[in-house]
Amino acid sequence: MEQAARPIAPSLLTLLPLYGGLAVLTGFLGNKQIDLGPFAMELGLFAYIGVVAISSSVAELHGQALANRLVFWGFIPVMASMALIAGALALPYSGRMTTERVAGFEVIFAQSPRIMLAGIAAYFVSVFLNVRVFSWLRGRGSGGGLMLRGAIASAVAQMVDGLIFVTIAFLGVFPILPILAGQLLAKLVLSFTAVPLLIRIGVDMGRRLDSGEAR
Repeated sequence: MEQAARPIAPSLLTLLPLYGGLAVLTGFLGNKQIDLGPFAMELGLFAYIGVVAISSSVAELHGQALANRLVFWGFIPVMASMALIAGALALPYSGRMTTERVAGFEVIFAQSPRIMLAGIAAYFVSVFLNVRVFSWLRGRGSGGGLMLRGAIASAVAQMVDGLIFVTIAFLGVFPILPILAGQLLAKLVLSFTAVPLLIRIGVDMGRRLDSGEAR
C-alpha cells in the first residue's frame, strides 16, 4: 500500500526558495563595494542578512534540526550556479559580442566563483553557528524575546562570517583591512536593526501561512 506523502508546511514552501535565491545572490552582489567613510563594504551583505534571518525564522517555526538541514542543503543552489558559471566561461564568445560586453562578463563572472567559494566556507561555519546560538538562547529561556535572540545570534555569526569571507574572497584582489572593518561595522549595525525585524516578519508570516490565515 502506497504511503501518503507528508504535506510540506506552507511556510517552508515560501521560505526555502527565497533562501536559495538569496544564497546565490550573495556571490554576485559581493562584486560591488561601497564606501562607508574611511571603510568599504561589499554589497553581498544585503542578501546574506536575508539568509541569516530565514535560518533563524525556520529554527523558530520548525526547530533547530530542520533549520540545520536547511543550512546544509542550502549550498546546493550556490554549487549549481558555480557549475553553470564555469560552463559559461568555458564556451567561446559569439563574434557578435562587443569587446566591452566580453570584458564586463569576464570581470563579474570570472570573479564570482572565488566569491562564492568564500561564501560557502563562511556559510557553513556562520549560518550553522547562527542557528545554534539562536536555538541555545531559546532553550535557556533567558535569551530575551525573538528579536533579541535573533540579533545576538546574528551578531556572533556574522562576525565570524566576515573574517572568513573577506579573507578568502578579497585577499590579493583588494586591500582587505578597509573592507573587513566596513563589513564588521555594517554586520553589527544590521544584526541589531534589520535582522531582528526580518526574523519577526518571517516568523509572523510563517505562522499565518501554516495556520491557513493567509488563504
